[in-house]
Amino acid sequence: MTTTKITEGKVAFHIPNAGKPCETWYKIVGDLSSGVTPLVTLHGGPGATHVYLLPFIDLHIKYGIPVIFYDQVGCGNSTHLREKNGDEAFWTVDLFIKELDNLVDHLNLREHGYDILGQSWGGMLGGVYAARRPFGLRNVVLADSPASVPLMMKGVQQLVKHLPEDVQRDLEECTRDGDFDSDKYKDACLVFYKKHLCRIYPFPADVEKAFAQLEDDPTVYGTMLGPSEILCIGSLKNWEGYSTAHLIDSEVLLINGRYDEVQDLAVAPWFHAIKKVKWLHLENSSHMGHFEERERYMQQVGAFLESEKAMLEI
Repeated sequence: MTTTKITEGKVAFHIPNAGKPCETWYKIVGDLSSGVTPLVTLHGGPGATHVYLLPFIDLHIKYGIPVIFYDQVGCGNSTHLREKNGDEAFWTVDLFIKELDNLVDHLNLREHGYDILGQSWGGMLGGVYAARRPFGLRNVVLADSPASVPLMMKGVQQLVKHLPEDVQRDLEECTRDGDFDSDKYKDACLVFYKKHLCRIYPFPADVEKAFAQLEDDPTVYGTMLGPSEILCIGSLKNWEGYSTAHLIDSEVLLINGRYDEVQDLAVAPWFHAIKKVKWLHLENSSHMGHFEERERYMQQVGAFLESEKAMLEI
């Protein structure tokens, strides 16, 4: 029986205005010297940590792809900066692009190439990153990732209209009163999440852990997004990535689900702007297809990433 190589570490990440030394934690499942192009996963939130992306270990088990997880600065096992709560000038997309580049350089991925998979916010980050054409980047997966936050929120509001009337009323009242910490608001959000975030309920343990991480330190999420998936009032509220997406020269796979909080209207601008693109639509999934339709999802992503083993099995 072959033992899977697992490596964990931290890399120093210099942020001039952080006020303290910062580090990015990472975990590698597989061997970077195997000759198979590694996959760097970019988690969502922002601030949800790598933990709910752990099903992507399947790509190593089935296709031999080395999979790299990391916690973006401000969450999980990386340096937390609670003192920067609300500081929109600090928490920027550029900060996280620099962090990703810093990790790629530390792991010496550029010479032989690497792929990225960004989920939700991670795909927003990944789309902007790919448009800058970093040396060594090959294939890109943007999963459940809006090309435009305003378009995402337009879709979300349409989905909210199909919730029970009492739930809609609770969301409306809490939003009007700024009552985002109450059980009333959280319970109403949960109704939405069970339909449009993850349709497996009780939620998988790794999804629950991600929620717990966000609850423990909402600094990045609260500053950049807002109080919930239903209301974006943070610095990302007017964000869009499609205006530079034509610069992406990597092969790109888009993924979203029929019941996804990121509806088709928010994904379509990626599809129209990116030159080399495919779009996988999951009929039985919401925002977490890597749990909800795990086997098909991994098969499709494995084939797209063109590992030898994937091509043999498809």
